[in-house]
Amino acid sequence: MQPFDIQINGYAGVDFCDSGLTAEKLHHACLEIEKDGCDSILATVISDTIENLSAKLKHLVALRRADEAVARVIRGFHVEGPFLNPAPGYRGAHPKEVMISADVDSAKKLTDACDGLLRLVTLAPECDPGFATTRFLVDQDIVVSAGHCDPSLDQLKGAIDAGLSMVTHFGNGCPVDLPRHDNVLQRFLHCREHLWFCFIPDGAHVDFYTLRNYLDLVGVERCIMVTDAIAAAKMPPGRYPLSGFEVEVDSEGVARRPGSENLAGSTITMPRIMANLSEHLQCTSAEIAQLIDSNPRKALHLDDSSGRRTQ
Repeated sequence: MQPFDIQINGYAGVDFCDSGLTAEKLHHACLEIEKDGCDSILATVISDTIENLSAKLKHLVALRRADEAVARVIRGFHVEGPFLNPAPGYRGAHPKEVMISADVDSAKKLTDACDGLLRLVTLAPECDPGFATTRFLVDQDIVVSAGHCDPSLDQLKGAIDAGLSMVTHFGNGCPVDLPRHDNVLQRFLHCREHLWFCFIPDGAHVDFYTLRNYLDLVGVERCIMVTDAIAAAKMPPGRYPLSGFEVEVDSEGVARRPGSENLAGSTITMPRIMANLSEHLQCTSAEIAQLIDSNPRKALHLDDSSGRRTQ
């Protein structure tokens, strides 16, 4: 089993979104990720201005190019935002002031900054006029995922027709209180045959019994587990950086913006994911391998052994 985590914002005290990230810090984080049994990851950067995101991604590319260990661990990049729904509840911990509607020119700046290593983009389908940005990214063999969003059923179906194929941290990125029947979670589940469903199995983002229900409904063969780890992963309770703002980690390891109920990434590690899947969801070893190894590679169109794109 070679876990592939497609959403890590930072690790072991290191924030991947830090514009001043040093080679030494990134090297340290990648070695700690490997020590925890993770074969490879998508380094994730979250909502910022397009100019700042492009600069951060170019910096990460340069650091990766200069370090064999970093290149081994970081298989590519995941950009989460800024094409998200700015409404309260849906935007989560992402800063409203940098959110914009998706447009192809902005998306091209991000792809150029990644030098061919952009693998995944999370956006809100309802914030992508005519689904033009989704089509552009999919044409570049970049997976597009829906997150921090509230598309109508017609908008979701339109995005899927344009190539959208995934849901980012399902069960999160939406208000705590939703209409009983007509809500974004039900719309995603209605389209489950066309989507990969990602979850953060830490017991805080989704209760374990609820996650078991989702696995049973969607099917293990369409689900992916991610850490959504931030710099606080493997660290004690306290305050830690995340893309220019501060998050507070409580005694249970749950990260939030100070004074807010919004979750802000997680502190879970891959060994804890494996233990939770076994202990709380009674997943078999074969199912765990699907959820953290083979499924993310299939979803990202990566060859299992080399990380090369499959055709």
